[in-house]
Amino acid sequence: MVAAVSTTLAPAPLPSTEVPAGRRRTRVLALPEARWALASLVAFLAGLALDLGGAPGWASGVPFALAYVCGGWEPALEGLRALRGKTLDVDLLMIVAALGAAAIGQVLDGALLIVIFATSGALEALATARTADSVRGLLDLAPATATRLTGTGEESVPTADLALGDVLLVRPGERIGADGTVLDGVSEADQATITGEPLPVVKRPGDEVFAGTLNGTGVLRVRVGRDPADSVIARIVALVEEASRTKAPTQLFIEKIEQRYAVGVVAATLAVFGIPLAFGENLTDALLRAMTFMIVASPCAIVLATMPPLLSAIANAGRHGVLVKSAVAMERLGEIDTTALDKTGTLTEGTPEVTAVRPLPDSGLDEDALVALTASAEHASEHPLARAVVAAARARALPLTPATDFSATPGRGVTATVAGHVVTVGRAEAAAGADRRAVEKAERPLGPDGGETLVHVTRDGVPVGTLALTDRLRPGAAVAAAGLTDLTGTAPVLLTGDNARAAARVADATGLTDVRAGLLPEDKAHAVRDLQDAGRKVLFVGDGVNDAPALAAAHAGIAMGRAGSDLALETADAVVVRDELATVPAVVRLSRTARRLVVQNLVVAGTAITVLVLWDLIGHLPLPLGVAGHEGSTVLVGLNGLRLLRESAWRTGAAQTG
Repeated sequence: MVAAVSTTLAPAPLPSTEVPAGRRRTRVLALPEARWALASLVAFLAGLALDLGGAPGWASGVPFALAYVCGGWEPALEGLRALRGKTLDVDLLMIVAALGAAAIGQVLDGALLIVIFATSGALEALATARTADSVRGLLDLAPATATRLTGTGEESVPTADLALGDVLLVRPGERIGADGTVLDGVSEADQATITGEPLPVVKRPGDEVFAGTLNGTGVLRVRVGRDPADSVIARIVALVEEASRTKAPTQLFIEKIEQRYAVGVVAATLAVFGIPLAFGENLTDALLRAMTFMIVASPCAIVLATMPPLLSAIANAGRHGVLVKSAVAMERLGEIDTTALDKTGTLTEGTPEVTAVRPLPDSGLDEDALVALTASAEHASEHPLARAVVAAARARALPLTPATDFSATPGRGVTATVAGHVVTVGRAEAAAGADRRAVEKAERPLGPDGGETLVHVTRDGVPVGTLALTDRLRPGAAVAAAGLTDLTGTAPVLLTGDNARAAARVADATGLTDVRAGLLPEDKAHAVRDLQDAGRKVLFVGDGVNDAPALAAAHAGIAMGRAGSDLALETADAVVVRDELATVPAVVRLSRTARRLVVQNLVVAGTAITVLVLWDLIGHLPLPLGVAGHEGSTVLVGLNGLRLLRESAWRTGAAQTG
């Protein structure tokens, strides 16, 4: 087989079955690159069928020629344009190699080369389009209009027209139009897309709010503190786009080698043809020697030395719930020596649950009765804490009493009448006016410094108990952290937008010591860059929109797929579809095994190419023997790489992790 120097593929898009609802989808055949690649493949398969069926050469030659044209016209055009700029593009080298193969009768090999190259271009175009769609989808989080207060009333204006100092009116259920500061009102804002916090955050006068976050049940007046073009959500987009444009040093090195190799192969082929011809060798023999040289010097075996191990590892990982988007991504996963982990949705499941119930001794209630009373009062609420309490009651199969006179106060809690009693459920502020010592007594056994959210319950103004809710640790989180520690020699770094107390609780449970809490998306990205500036190759694992800049900045990124945000899934190099965190160290081990096989294959392929080239230059290498030697080394390294398809390759990595 004749092969041109391979190009670096962009991350392939996720299968549509794993794409969250609402995502903009780029249709494959809407891209011209994909249509030409498909046409080239169909023509190639038609020619192959005719060739294997014993049809005359002219019959199979027609579809093969069509495959050359469909898949090769665009790279040929790009190569000629580059040539005008005094650059020898690998596109042009690919076309020359394919035509050279056809010139010596290797029409099928040349056509296959065209098909492979056209397919890689289509994948790159599709990945680029999908990433652009995802970035645009992120911008849609910010509302198109906002309500601005003026001296004479209020007006609806485009958010792009807002200026510093404008005062906005944000009604319940609306998205906040700009970054700013609360002037008046109390509400709760769901800002998980920015900070990663699993629960809505109470906002009072003086608190900061972010564009694109969702207001709760209260009304807020917000003073715009940043130009809309400089909001946190806009900066996330800018960070991802910037990181996507930046090429890793390894990629730049490969591109430099490709350029030099392309020039070297062309120059050497011309020399092999021209020098013997100048010394009297006949044209046919000189051309045959030159074409033989082009075949044996082509990097087909080197390309296959690299790709089969990586692609086999990708296939193996996919069978176990990890989608690795490209061979480049798989290679990078094996290079990491430091890990940084998000908390909410990564180490934890991202949803609160009731973890402790403490009725007061003189309340006359046991745990089940307290949960039932609380759930009855909370049943009409849409707050995540309320849903967690109701879920706890259902898990215990407790009957709920219909409540009346329900009301919710943002930042304080809810009040309802249950079985003739006025029940109040909320944080410590909800117990105002009640016996504070009784409230503290209920708090004490729950460990208020352990990172829990405490919900206090009063009945007719008298405290009756407290419930503790926490974001549940993901199963296997501690095992995964230990596995990553064994792999890299250092414990992972915890990067989270949540508060320090909650972060410390998760760190203690997973054995992490380096904890950085209260981080905005850009802070996470800066933390990753700081680690890499210190000479580390960082793997970042996250799930939210707020994690996308860090995923893009890291040497390699893995997103939790089941509840992962649109942009995080597109930005990451790999996605854990089943949300099994223990697969993260397993896939890193698999990648390292693949890289070892790549090195083995490169030695074999390089040795074979060197021997065949020297034979052709010094002696007389018959074309059939040159093809046999070239193809033999190709098959050998290909089979060696396919070893990673075996189930044992994954089990070894998983067992070492466990």
